[in-house]
Amino acid sequence: MALLQAATAVRERAYAPYSRFKVGAALRSTIGTVHVGCNVENVAYPEGTCAEAGAIAAMIAAGDTAIAEVLVIADSPDPVPPCGGCRQKIAEFAAQDVRVTLCTIDGKQKVMTVADLLPGVFTAAHMDRT
Repeated sequence: MALLQAATAVRERAYAPYSRFKVGAALRSTIGTVHVGCNVENVAYPEGTCAEAGAIAAMIAAGDTAIAEVLVIADSPDPVPPCGGCRQKIAEFAAQDVRVTLCTIDGKQKVMTVADLLPGVFTAAHMDRT
C-alpha cells in the first residue's frame, strides 16, 4: 500500500473534536510493512497523541524496529512538519538519511530527511559515559 494512500485513509479516522485538525501518518519499516497512525485528542489537551507517535507505536507493537520512510498529511495551506517530540521519536527509529514526506490534502508536498527535520539530534551516544 502506498504511504500517501495509507496516511490519507487513516487521517479520516483521526479523533480531533477540539482542534478539528486531523493528521495522518504512515511509515514503512525496513522490512517493508506499512504502519499508520492518526492524531487522537483529549479534552485535557496536552494528553492527546500525535499521528506520527501512533504510527511508531503500531510499528513497535507489530515487532518492527526501524523506519525506512515516513509520510505525514494534514489539511493545511502548507505541508506540516512533525512536532518536536515526534521528530525525536522518528529519529529514535530512523537513520539520518531516511526520507520524510510532508503533504497537504490538496497535493502540496515537501520532502526532507530526518537530518533536515532534526539537526543536532539527541541520541543514545550522548549518554555514553565511557
